[in-house]
Amino acid sequence: MQRPVDSKVDSAQAPEWVDRPERSSMLALQIIVWVATSLGRPAARLLLYPICLYFLAFSPGPRAASRQYLSRVLGRQAGTADSFRHYHNFAATLLDRIYLLKEQFSRFDVHVHGAEHVAELLAAGNGCVLLGAHLGSFEIIRSAGRTHGFKVNMVMYEENARKTGALFETINPALQLGIISLGKVDSMLEVEAALARGEIVGMLADRTIKGGGTVSCPFLGEQAAFPSGPIRIAAMLKRPIALMFGIYRGGKRYEIHFERFAGPEQIDSRERDSMTGDLLRRYAERLEHYCRFAPYNWFNFYDFWR
Repeated sequence: MQRPVDSKVDSAQAPEWVDRPERSSMLALQIIVWVATSLGRPAARLLLYPICLYFLAFSPGPRAASRQYLSRVLGRQAGTADSFRHYHNFAATLLDRIYLLKEQFSRFDVHVHGAEHVAELLAAGNGCVLLGAHLGSFEIIRSAGRTHGFKVNMVMYEENARKTGALFETINPALQLGIISLGKVDSMLEVEAALARGEIVGMLADRTIKGGGTVSCPFLGEQAAFPSGPIRIAAMLKRPIALMFGIYRGGKRYEIHFERFAGPEQIDSRERDSMTGDLLRRYAERLEHYCRFAPYNWFNFYDFWR
């Protein structure tokens, strides 16, 4: 049975990804950061192989979710090698985040597509909302934004990754100021203030949160729940929306794709539920496009269709 448009998630039950405990060891994270900063990226990348093998062997839930997703997107039964590649891509983007937080954007080979769309939206001086996903690297987008003169403030749910977030904050505390944490009393005030300054607010719109409204959308062959919050925030604040995807292409290569999505006139509608549903289904279509374009880049290691 499909969920009705804007149905509410049961407030007594959080989505699976929220309740999943953080598996990272602070000591292991600190060792990786030390290797990355002291011995360099090639040595740190060698560590990714045993780390990925460990998690592949001892994380049955995420491994099963990886195979489920990859089988859908690849159109064949995914195997252990596919899941390893999936884990490795995820680990590689986390490692590269260390260097990006240290403002070493120039060490990467980055191709940006569609930056003119964001520039046009920002030219009005009212800021804009960028919708992305847990696909590739959002940090490469933040870094590219700084290079192009755009400030990207990321709205994130950080409660289930406190260790990783705390460690990354020590690498560059100044850049942590560009993270707006969901769940705080003043979160939406921070979003509104950033947009009022003419800045970008980025949201990853492919995970539901406890108590949030959802819309059922076709995605990789089956209905899945997508959060309505990001669209509703943009509509409430009357800000245009663009799409962003920072895709990891292996080695030191990344591709960033920006797309026009919705202007203020498209989201300023009295038929809010209908508008939200239409836009989220379009978002799910574009996310599916990029998942098929770069199938090992989508990093939701839980049963997304559950």
